Amino acid sequence: MNAQQTAQRIALDLPDGRVLDVRVSGPEDGIPFVWHHGTPGCNYQPPDKTRVLVEHGLRYVSYSRAGAAGSSRNPGRTVASIAEDVAAIADHLGADKILTGGGSGGGPHALATGAGLPDRVLAVLAVCCVKPYAGQDDFLEGMGADNVEEFTLALQGEDALMPFLLSHREGIIAGDADSVLRTLDTLLPEVDRAVLTGEVGEDLIRNLQGGVEEVYGWLDDDLAFTRHWGFELDDLAVPTYLWQGTEDLMVPFHHGQWLAEHLPGVVPHLEQGEGHLSIVVAKFPEMIEELVAHLPR
Repeated sequence: MNAQQTAQRIALDLPDGRVLDVRVSGPEDGIPFVWHHGTPGCNYQPPDKTRVLVEHGLRYVSYSRAGAAGSSRNPGRTVASIAEDVAAIADHLGADKILTGGGSGGGPHALATGAGLPDRVLAVLAVCCVKPYAGQDDFLEGMGADNVEEFTLALQGEDALMPFLLSHREGIIAGDADSVLRTLDTLLPEVDRAVLTGEVGEDLIRNLQGGVEEVYGWLDDDLAFTRHWGFELDDLAVPTYLWQGTEDLMVPFHHGQWLAEHLPGVVPHLEQGEGHLSIVVAKFPEMIEELVAHLPR
C-alpha cells in the first residue's frame, strides 16, 4: 500500500483559528494511532509503518506540527500545547479513544499527549525520545556535532537559531539521497547508515524535505525542547512504552536511561546495538504489538 496515494488529507480548522495539516489512512472503524513526527518532520506516512498499522486494524493518523508546511504557526508553544491539537484531531474523527506514539522530537509530544489527554489515550509509545533539557546539564553529551550546535543556538533564541536552520534547509531541500546523508554525517552511526537503503532512505528524505518546506515547525520544536515542557512527567498516568538504542547519535542512550528511571510505570526497551533509525526498522512491529494489547476487547 502506498500511504501517500491512499491517505486522506485534512486541513483541520482548530478552535484557536489555526489550521493543522493532517493525514489519515487505514480502516475507518479502526482506533486511531496518532503519530508525532521527529524534528524536523511532517505528516508523511511511510509504507512500512502503514503496513504494520493496517495489519492491526489501526487507523494511521499523522500531522505536521504547528509551523511546519500546511500547519499554522503557534508562536511560543510548549511541548504540552500538542495535547489540544490532538484532541481536535480525535474530535474530528469521532474517536473517544486513541493510541499515540512519537519518535525523536516527536517523543516528548507523544508523552505530552498522554499526560494531557488521560481519558482518551489508551497507551503511549516513545521512541528515541529526548529527555527534558531544563535541569539536565548532560543533555548534549554524546550527541553529534550538528545537534550540539543546533541546541546551543536554540538556547540563545530564535534570532540565533534561524540562520543555522536555513543553511541546513538548503542542503535538505535541494539535495539527493547522498547529499542529504552528508548533511546528517555527524548524526549517523554505522548501524543507521546500514538501513538507509531503498525504501527506508527514501522515507527519511521525504519526511525531512516535507519537514523543512517551512522552517518554523523545526524552529519552534527546538525552542520548546530547551524550555520547560509545560507538564510534569509525573502527570503521565497511562501505559507508556519507551524504546532507545545504545548507538544513537541524535538522541544519546543516556536520554533513554534517564527517562526509564523517571517516567511513572514505563516499560523500557533499552536495546544494545541499535541506532536512531535502525531501532524503528527492526522493532516497529513489536512496538505496535505492545500498544494494541490495550485496545478495548
